[in-house]
Amino acid sequence: MKRFKNIIGFVFCLALILSCSEDGGLVPIANLEAIAIDNVSYGEDPDQVFDIYLPADRTFVTKVMIIIHGGGWRAGDKQDLDGYKEFIIEQSPDLAVVNLNYRLADDDTPPLPMQTDDITSVINHLKENQQEYQIGTDLGFLGASAGAHLSLLWSYVHDTEEQVKMVCSIVGPTNLADQAYLNSDNQDLKDLFFQFGETIEELEEVSPLHRVTATSPPTILFYGAKDPLIPNSQGLDLKDRLEELGVVHEFTLYPDAGHGWSGDDLFDTAIKLKAFIETHLVN
Repeated sequence: MKRFKNIIGFVFCLALILSCSEDGGLVPIANLEAIAIDNVSYGEDPDQVFDIYLPADRTFVTKVMIIIHGGGWRAGDKQDLDGYKEFIIEQSPDLAVVNLNYRLADDDTPPLPMQTDDITSVINHLKENQQEYQIGTDLGFLGASAGAHLSLLWSYVHDTEEQVKMVCSIVGPTNLADQAYLNSDNQDLKDLFFQFGETIEELEEVSPLHRVTATSPPTILFYGAKDPLIPNSQGLDLKDRLEELGVVHEFTLYPDAGHGWSGDDLFDTAIKLKAFIETHLVN
């Protein structure tokens, strides 16, 4: 009888072990269907919500692309980048996709650290709910304009666990201390960047150009040569810095494009972005 009880106990323990993964007790679920969930809350503020798309047959190695909208850090909505969300879902069907809103700045509340804190909160939420979502922890970032600045800054500075495998900047500011901004005659434009600080040191502290390191993740950059908001130096200087540090990167400057583009230029962006995602995030 004692031997029989020992066998029962062994079988029970073996079943318990096999029911858990090596990832701290996460239990995989087979044959999952694709699902999209809108406006998942990750904080108490109404702006702290995100949409998430979870692919079919996902596992605990499924990578996650995080999309961050622009709007000068004071405006914008996740719906502004729904086109990129749908593009990634269609072209990289094995990825999970998160399209997030974040708290917006105003005259009384600066963008940072509030907005990078929101990105951290989203990533913590994904990790805490990994069992429910059935996804992995490897991340990619895609941001446009102010969202690109936040994507680069979080990837270069706040990714303490090295989760980010690639980051994409579409017309993102990279150097808030650029003389092209500081010497601009456009006071509205200067005020936009002075919300981060009024000294060179303060502006450099929140500039991806001045925070990138040799261990930063692969970076792909897209800019328009006729952009009225983002001087050519913003993309070119970061490209040169990435080359100097030996960080894997790609850079495209469209000669006739402004703060966004369409037609052949957009098609070119799609081809290059898909290839970069497949190389550095999916594979």
